[in-house]
Amino acid sequence: MDFDLPAELIAYLAELDAFIEAEIRPLERTADNIRYFDHRREWARTDFENGGLPRPEWEALLAEAQRRADAAGHWRFSAPKKYGGREGSNLWMAVIREHFAAKGLGLHNDLQNEHSIVGNFPFVAMFEEFGTEAQKQEFILGGFNRERIVAFGLTEPEHGSDATHMETRAVPETRCGVPGWRIDGEKMWTTGMHVATHCATFARTDGADGDARGITCLLVPSDTPGVKIEEYLWTFNMPTDHPRVSFTNVWVPETAVLGTPGAGLALAQSFVHQNRIRQAASSLGAAVFCIEESVTYARTRKPFGKPLAENQAIQFPLVELATQAEMLRLLIRKTAWEMDRMPHKAIERALSDRVSMCNYWANRLVCEAADRAMQVHGGIGYSRHKPFEHIYRHHRRYRITEGAEEIQMRKVAAFLFGYMGPRKAAFAGA
Repeated sequence: MDFDLPAELIAYLAELDAFIEAEIRPLERTADNIRYFDHRREWARTDFENGGLPRPEWEALLAEAQRRADAAGHWRFSAPKKYGGREGSNLWMAVIREHFAAKGLGLHNDLQNEHSIVGNFPFVAMFEEFGTEAQKQEFILGGFNRERIVAFGLTEPEHGSDATHMETRAVPETRCGVPGWRIDGEKMWTTGMHVATHCATFARTDGADGDARGITCLLVPSDTPGVKIEEYLWTFNMPTDHPRVSFTNVWVPETAVLGTPGAGLALAQSFVHQNRIRQAASSLGAAVFCIEESVTYARTRKPFGKPLAENQAIQFPLVELATQAEMLRLLIRKTAWEMDRMPHKAIERALSDRVSMCNYWANRLVCEAADRAMQVHGGIGYSRHKPFEHIYRHHRRYRITEGAEEIQMRKVAAFLFGYMGPRKAAFAGA
């Protein structure tokens, strides 16, 4: 066993740090761009009079940071080489994401918009594994060229964790001599739909409610007649780009099917694993930031003439958080390492319980760390002069999205008790 990070990875972290200081920090400080990271000025990011959407200027700044990172060879790091990437592994991505988040908020990595100068592209793996050659060319290369942006339409107003009970339906229908599918239903929390060219829309095409099979993924152009953004759902953390979208008599040709008809749920599961492990690493990094900021403040703040850090009431909660962070780091890196040693499609069957462990615990930990940082810092910690309230508001959502923590715990339980996963054979007949 060797717990040392590869020398090449350590060198790459240094390369990224140098790039941030040379290219990203100056951009962040140009023309009052720092207003986007001053959370006393929430309106800088948020167009409150336009559904609470991200302001175009804010999104343009993120795009410019990504363009610079792409030119330097960083943005596509995790993508296959044939798409201009470096085939960065899950382990490397986990270490990079923790490293970035531990730096605090900034243009280098602002996850409110899932933005980072080292991009996360779960759709690449999804199209690589399930797409046709034409779809790979259109959506992977088109995605990197910003010609294709795909939103994810799985959740519905009445069905979140119970996705197999979705009410959106797609039925075969031929129009103008072309075979295809007619889609009717509604989707919720369809993030990014305001700029999306397509929505990966999951609909039941056969089977009964609750069946895992019978759900199909259809790539629906966002300008298709019958697709309508009904409202933008305002959230604890603004701006919002999470609308409710209706599909009324929407028709797409058969070529819009992604993967095998009826097997869309496996495709959706494929999407979440890379997201979950990398997002867990980001939550860990943000938790470390909160802990370290609290330690520094406690050493320098001197109420009643002595440092806060001398009080065990300050020490012990931070000790517990630091201990959990250290243990979680080992689990995240081990899990990411194991993900890199198996085919992408095998992760769901062999390792998804560990991915869920990492994700739900990291998301809980960062919320506790942000809350403790507010308490240690007192009034100034609760204010928007410090970033802790924003970190809490942002990361609190991940205890619900990407699979609520209760659903992820249920997945862990199913593996633990042998209802699914590698231990199922051992409990057969029990």
